[in-house]
Amino acid sequence: MRAVKVADNIWWVGAVDWDTRNFHGYSTSRGSTYNAYLIVDDKITLIDTVKAPFFPEMMARIAEIVDPAKIDIVISNHVEMDHSGALPLLMEKIPNAPVYTSPQGEKGLRAHYRKDWDFRVVKTGDALRTGRYSFSFVSTPMVHWPDNMLTYCPEAKILFSNDAFGEHLASAERFADEAALGIVEEEAAKYYANIVMPYGAQTQKALAGAGGLDIELIAPSHGLIWRRDIETIIGWYQKWSADRPENKAVVVYDSMWHSTEAMALRVGDALEHAGVPARMCNLKTTHISDIMTGVLMSRFVFVGSPTLNNGIMPTVAQFLTYLAGLAPKNRVGFAFGSYGWGGQSVGIIDKILRDAGMEVLDSVRLQYIPDEEQLRSLSEHVQKGLRPFLGANG
Repeated sequence: MRAVKVADNIWWVGAVDWDTRNFHGYSTSRGSTYNAYLIVDDKITLIDTVKAPFFPEMMARIAEIVDPAKIDIVISNHVEMDHSGALPLLMEKIPNAPVYTSPQGEKGLRAHYRKDWDFRVVKTGDALRTGRYSFSFVSTPMVHWPDNMLTYCPEAKILFSNDAFGEHLASAERFADEAALGIVEEEAAKYYANIVMPYGAQTQKALAGAGGLDIELIAPSHGLIWRRDIETIIGWYQKWSADRPENKAVVVYDSMWHSTEAMALRVGDALEHAGVPARMCNLKTTHISDIMTGVLMSRFVFVGSPTLNNGIMPTVAQFLTYLAGLAPKNRVGFAFGSYGWGGQSVGIIDKILRDAGMEVLDSVRLQYIPDEEQLRSLSEHVQKGLRPFLGANG
């Protein structure tokens, strides 16, 4: 359990979770990390902890550098238990250490753990000196909980960025420049799409707040540390939080007897002919959190379901509930599907997409098994509906 040096007297002492495969319904196929940072100064300081089961791993890494009982200060950037879960166990060993946190952080930690620790409430602009180093705090509420804050060390030019700029990724590497950039971008995009997306406006505000800082290293709470080319991850966040998706599409569907599937494939073909790259997402085989990565990048979100018991397929209902909660902005929707006699599914999807704030193309439903003429008409309908959004290229 080796600690990893991040800067002079600053160490990564977190934990690697190779086995986790689900985070609140978000599939974490590459595992995750829970990052904690130890600063060895006149006052020894720990920034965040780890998920509770990984407490021994964190403590082993700390013990490699200092006796954990000598920790003087704890900074809690975020209450959520993948960050604070080991805090009660740690505080048993350092009961007199103050815990620096935001106003909502104090409320959250008290509510979670029912402990009367020595809370020191801080807000944007407040600072703490530990000796050679100092730490200033930036409140970032709703990125992605009310208590979130960033911690900045000006002497080391390190931004301890909490849930911003991270990804769920277990690896032997600790730094982004040691890993494959394509994988890092994929996992960072998935993290943003499934966790941060509803808070684009707050993220833009947080980016503006951090913009005045001289940052040479970004140390997030999950995933890899950025010590080079930090403009890359900042640029990704600027693009994603602006909610200006590209002219791409996701076609999301489930099917009972392949009729809605045939419609989905023809919709995908129509998009391709209109010059819109389309990702086909069969809900039988594609996890909803992976689809959201496509939604993050895509202007067009087309959803199909057959009618089942006067409603929609459970997989489609699950996706639409998840989609609505993540609230992507500036999207164009389209509902389609096959039916036998009731035909309610398409109207249900159409309403959900509209309620989610999307501009929606006129929907299409076809009874039983669509023939070639009906599929051709569907293709023409989709291409015609796209033209106002694609301009001269459509």
